[in-house]
Amino acid sequence: MQLDLIHISLERQQLTGFSAGRPVRTWPISTAKNGPGELNGSGCTPRGRHRVRARIGDGQPLAAVFIGRRPTGELWTPELAAANPQRDWILTRILWLCGEQPGINRGGDRDSQRRYIYLHGTGDDQPMGIPLSHGCIRLRNADMLALFDMTPAGCAVVIE
Repeated sequence: MQLDLIHISLERQQLTGFSAGRPVRTWPISTAKNGPGELNGSGCTPRGRHRVRARIGDGQPLAAVFIGRRPTGELWTPELAAANPQRDWILTRILWLCGEQPGINRGGDRDSQRRYIYLHGTGDDQPMGIPLSHGCIRLRNADMLALFDMTPAGCAVVIE
């Protein structure tokens, strides 16, 4: 089944995938520790209408580590995380978002794409349902894999 809309609830820390207007899957997520906001450098999760600009990581193993949208060849483990506490773990797959609303989440100092706002997997030690990210939307790795497989490039994403 292919999704045509992803709805992200900041309040409920929940992502719901829709197909043909009907909800088909719901996953717990973690959005920005700094709350909602659109400004570059804010560490906030941008609101509004977006689209999936790019799908990155197809064929990579579960827990594959990405830096700069490229796989490093590493697989996340608690030991790797403990040895690199400064890293913001982007794992498994990436759905890169672009804003659809000029002046709100597209263009200038409010551009979600230029802010590198993603939906991505995260370490198994990270809780869901609690805002802790640096602006992105984090999912469990298995959930990210399932979401990625259901989500085409261009899929609509609403964050509210």
